[in-house]
Amino acid sequence: MKEQQQTGLIFNIQRHSTEDGPGLRTTIFMKGCLMRCPWCHNPEGIRPFPELVWYDVRCIGHQGCIEACPTKALEIMNDRLAIKRDRCDACGECIDACPASALEVLGRKMTVDEAAEEALRDKVFYERSGGGVTLGGGEPSMQPAFCAALMKVLRRQGVHIALDTCAGTDWNILRPLVELADLVLLDLKRMDKDEHREFTGVPVQTVLSNAREMAKMKKPLWVRTPVIPKHTNTEENISSIARFIRSELPTVERYELLAFTNVSEKKYERLGKDWKLAKESLLSREEMERFTNIAKNEGVQVARWSGITKEAG
Repeated sequence: MKEQQQTGLIFNIQRHSTEDGPGLRTTIFMKGCLMRCPWCHNPEGIRPFPELVWYDVRCIGHQGCIEACPTKALEIMNDRLAIKRDRCDACGECIDACPASALEVLGRKMTVDEAAEEALRDKVFYERSGGGVTLGGGEPSMQPAFCAALMKVLRRQGVHIALDTCAGTDWNILRPLVELADLVLLDLKRMDKDEHREFTGVPVQTVLSNAREMAKMKKPLWVRTPVIPKHTNTEENISSIARFIRSELPTVERYELLAFTNVSEKKYERLGKDWKLAKESLLSREEMERFTNIAKNEGVQVARWSGITKEAG
C-alpha cells in the first residue's frame, strides 16, 4: 500500500486553533490513547475505535434510529436514548435514519491524502501567522505509520508540524514521529511514580526517559502540565516538574500550566461514562499564578499559565 493511501482513525479536525503550537494551526485529533487520565477533556479520543454518541438537545423523538439499528443496540430508557455499547458496532445505519442529526459516530477513517488535503486548505494562514499542523489526540503514537506518512506529506509542502504527545509509549515507536516534528508538545502530568501509574496507567519513567531522548535530539519542546484538583495541583508536583525541566530539558521553549476545565461532563455522558471530576470547581487566578511562580522560582522562566479560572471571592 502506498503511504498516501494508509488510513488513520480521526475523531476531529479543528481549524484555526491557537492553543496547540505557534500561529494559526489545524489540529488533527487521532483516536486512541494509552493513558487513562481521570481528568481527560477529550474522552472521545481514548478508545481506539469509532463510537456512537447521542445529542439529546437535537433529538425530536422520531425513534427511526431504533428500528434501523441492525444489532438492536438502541432503546428508550427513562425518556432517553440508551446505547448498548456491547452491541453497537458504530455502523451508522441509525444516523441515516435520524432526521434531526441527533446521532454521530466519533472516529472516521481517512487516508493520508484526505487528511493532508483537509489540512492544506489553510496553508496560506499557516504561512502568514507562523502556524502549521498539530497532530494530537488521543495519542498520535497509537497510529504511528499513518502519522509518519502524513507528516512526510506535510513536510514536503513546507508545513510546520507539531506533535502533541503524552510520551508514554516505547521510544522506538515514538522516535520516528519526533524526528519528523518541528516542535513537540509534551505532557508532564505527575512526577510521583506511584501516583502517575495510578492516575494514568503508564510508568512515569517511560515518559521521562522519552523526554530526555527528545532533548538529546535538540528538539524544541513545549511542556504542558494540566493542573487538576486532587491530582496534580500540589506545590511539590509543580516544583518537581520544573526541576526536571531545568536540569534535563534544555530545549524547552515554554512551560505551560493548563487550568482545569469542568466543561467535559456532557462528553462523558454521551459516551456512557461517569466523570468523577464533574463537580470539581475551577481553580482561581491566584492559584494558577502561584503555581507559575513556583516554576519560575525553580529556574523555569518560560513558565506561564492559560485557561479559565473561577471568579474571586
